[in-house]
Amino acid sequence: MSPIPPAPIYLASRSPRRRELLTQIGVHYELLLFRSGNRHDEEILESALPDERPEDYVVRVARAKAAHGVRLSRLRGLAPRPVLSADTTLDVDGVIVGKPADEAEAAAILKHLSGRAHRVLTAVAIARGDTIEHALSISEVRFRVLGDDEIRRYVRSGEPLDKAGAYGIQGHAAIFVASIAGSHSGIVGLPLCETALLLRQFGYPV
Repeated sequence: MSPIPPAPIYLASRSPRRRELLTQIGVHYELLLFRSGNRHDEEILESALPDERPEDYVVRVARAKAAHGVRLSRLRGLAPRPVLSADTTLDVDGVIVGKPADEAEAAAILKHLSGRAHRVLTAVAIARGDTIEHALSISEVRFRVLGDDEIRRYVRSGEPLDKAGAYGIQGHAAIFVASIAGSHSGIVGLPLCETALLLRQFGYPV
C-alpha cells in the first residue's frame, strides 16, 4: 500500500523556475499568489533600505513574502499549511542588483557583469502560524567577457527582463558563465539543499 502523500505546502512565488525545482525534489505545492504581484504589494517593500546589506535585504524580502502569505491564507479561509517563499538578488561590489526595469537597464547590467565575478544571493523562508524560519544561499558566478552584439541579442530575446541580474543561468545565458562556486539551484532561484532542510523543520518529508 502506497504511503499517503503529505498535504501540499503553499508556494508564494510567481517564478516558474521555483515551481520546477520544487517538483524536481517531489514537493507538492499549491500556488498562493498575491493579487497585485510582489513588487506592488503594499505589505512587501522590495526596494532596498538605506545602507541595507545585500544579505539583509534578500532575507528581509523572503521573510516578508512568507509572513504575508500566512496572512493571506488566513484571510482567504485556507487550510493552515506552511508557506514557502524566496527572493534572489545579485551583489556586485556591495551593490544590490535586482530585476531590470527595461531592455536598456538589462543591457547595462550585463555589460557591468561582463568579464568579472558577482555574488548571487537567494533566501528561502518558510512560515506557519507565527513561526518563520529562513536560510540563505550565497554563490559566486564569473562571466567571461561579453561582446556588445551578443548582449543586444540576448536582451532582445526577452529572457533577461524578469530575472535578477538580467540573466537566467538555466537559459541561454549559461554560455556567459565561465565558472560558479556554490549552489546551482540557488543561482536559478531556489537552493534545494537549504529548502529541503527547512521543510523538514516544518515536518514535511523530503
